[in-house]
Amino acid sequence: MEKMPTLDFTPLLEPWQQMLARRRAATAVLSPDGSTLRTFAQIDDEARELAPRFAALAPGSIVAVQIGNSPSWPAVFLALLRGGHITLPLGADTQPPSFANALLDATLAIHPKLGTRDSRLPATALLKLTSGTTGAPRAIRFTAAQLAADCEHICATMGIGDGDVNFGVIPFAHSYGFSNLLTPLLLRGVSVVAAEDRLPRAILDGLARSGATVFPGTPVLFQHLAEIDAPSPPRLRLCISAGAPLSRAVWAKFHARFGLPLHTFYGASESGGIAYDRAGELPEEGLVGEAMDGVSVELDPFTVRSAAVGEGYFPDESPESLGGGCYRPPDLVRRGEHGLVIAGRSGDVINVGGRKLNPLEVEQCLAKFPGVRQVAVFGVPSKLRGEEPVACVAGEIDPAALQRHAASALAPWQVPRDVWLVAALPVSERGKISRQNLAAQYAARNPNLETRNPNQT
Repeated sequence: MEKMPTLDFTPLLEPWQQMLARRRAATAVLSPDGSTLRTFAQIDDEARELAPRFAALAPGSIVAVQIGNSPSWPAVFLALLRGGHITLPLGADTQPPSFANALLDATLAIHPKLGTRDSRLPATALLKLTSGTTGAPRAIRFTAAQLAADCEHICATMGIGDGDVNFGVIPFAHSYGFSNLLTPLLLRGVSVVAAEDRLPRAILDGLARSGATVFPGTPVLFQHLAEIDAPSPPRLRLCISAGAPLSRAVWAKFHARFGLPLHTFYGASESGGIAYDRAGELPEEGLVGEAMDGVSVELDPFTVRSAAVGEGYFPDESPESLGGGCYRPPDLVRRGEHGLVIAGRSGDVINVGGRKLNPLEVEQCLAKFPGVRQVAVFGVPSKLRGEEPVACVAGEIDPAALQRHAASALAPWQVPRDVWLVAALPVSERGKISRQNLAAQYAARNPNLETRNPNQT
């Protein structure tokens, strides 16, 4: 019989015990109205009460947790760690059956299926769900030490400590929320507001009433907040934007409305935090600042190295891109005057008659046109060119005028062949816009569309 590796979850459990001894009676989880939902002692008590629920599980079972931004999240994670199990956070928009199919023959413990630790999961404490190039979900393996390292990098780089209150409206189950909200609570004693309502008014009210000092959000959240005539929350000092590119227009509007800097944060599910704009300024589109404390990056090819990088994928490994403290993201990154700049993703490049079009370049051009609130450019099949660009735009604009604007600033082959107007660009629970999904929706709406911009050659 194959000998299973010895589990070591002490990098997470030991700091919790030390912090618990120091902050037992302090508020750990708050409601948006500022009331206490859990003290640190109550989290520990709840974890011990939950332990019998997992007692029947074979050691090392994978347990899927899909409970939204519940105040019970810290206790559930602690209980699973103490039981020697692997936590698989699932967002509200994730269907467990699809993930079970993706795992193929892997052991999966999702109510009430049980199993034993798979030999391909040595010392794994957490599985983060992500999507591969095909869009099929798979998982990333993390040890307790890697999760603790990411927490250390985030708190040290951003200056977050136990005097802060994190406002948690981004999903706890996703990589951004888990690393910026849950692990800082467990390892650093940073209190968190457990919020579910993402309406802008509700967020502003919760920020003010809870006394939140730190707000990790997404560009679309900050855009909506900037459109509300309201005073700045009194204790809010640090706003962090991640999950999708932050435009200069959104940065400027938010800063003008609330007088607060807005820091861009760049990371990946595979590696945790990568770079951060410490100044909270955005002088250049795509700027993400410099590497996080404890993280090093190389540009040719783009490579991230740190103690927070995951062990590998599961069930397929892909060792050429992830493992051994090294991750090679598919992003196109260059060094600009003010720091690292994200110039797009290699998988998003549109092949227009053999010429490579980065959709980000077109989006930045279109975003300057008056009335454009949001824009995403994607490729659609073309009999003549292989692919051609299409722009999905939210705003009050004349499509023909927008195309003329693009033609005045871009090469003819870069001009979108069509402008698709929508009320708002669809985003996932993670705040991301999927060009692949937009292309599929566009094709379904326009199955026979072959017309092209007459200015294109």
